[in-house]
Amino acid sequence: MKTARAAWRRLEPVHAMIYFVPEARRRYADLGLSGRAGYFASRSAAFGRASAELVISTFYNFNPAFVRQAVGGAWDAATPQQVLDARYAAAGEALQRAGIHELPALDEVLALTRRAAEAAHEHPQGRPLFAAHAALPWPEKPVLQLWHAQTLLREFRGDGHVACLVSEGVGGLEALILHAATGEVPVDFLKASRAWPEEEWADSKERLRKRGLLDGDSLSSEGVLLRRHIEDRTDRLALPAYAALGDTDCERLAELARPFGSAVLDAGLLSLG
Repeated sequence: MKTARAAWRRLEPVHAMIYFVPEARRRYADLGLSGRAGYFASRSAAFGRASAELVISTFYNFNPAFVRQAVGGAWDAATPQQVLDARYAAAGEALQRAGIHELPALDEVLALTRRAAEAAHEHPQGRPLFAAHAALPWPEKPVLQLWHAQTLLREFRGDGHVACLVSEGVGGLEALILHAATGEVPVDFLKASRAWPEEEWADSKERLRKRGLLDGDSLSSEGVLLRRHIEDRTDRLALPAYAALGDTDCERLAELARPFGSAVLDAGLLSLG
């Protein structure tokens, strides 16, 4: 399980950069999608003309009012296929800028990652974001195939994570606050990107304190245990994809993936600025 998590985490920047790079913002803006409308439309376009309610449900931790404002009118500006085309084009441009296409292990990393992603296709039940993206055709270019494969693995894992949160009675805003309490992500970034009003953030934090999950602004011992349980359960739910590789190939992917994630980071593709 730890090896599978390492394989996913080390390669995850290859997917995650699409939410930060200027290539994506420019292409969405060219379609008339400015600000967060581009993010919500591009990630949900695999559903077709996704409603705000569908985005609220599947993305899980965004302020619903913010989603409704951002998604409203998105499909009047552009079709889902136009948005998907823009997203893939931006991904290709950004990864080219990072030099992913020049890494010597590209073919092997792609082969292993695609095997895992295709194994995940056998387990779409209860994973709506994954299933929607799994229905999309595979791109032709190897770099985009790698991005698509890692996107599938990310959404496969993410859908499982949402299921864990729901089963533990942790709502979207509560999940953000617990994440912020770990110190892993700046609280200001989570507040700005998810757009919850300060009053609702404070009220939810107080409820978490009453549940014994927070000690001040930090996780309590019970909160640490709950976070660990949710992350471990998320890892287990992601295993059907990586189990298809077997231990040896999963270890190989974890080993080879590191330079790919590093290339994305070194090129500044995950910059919050």
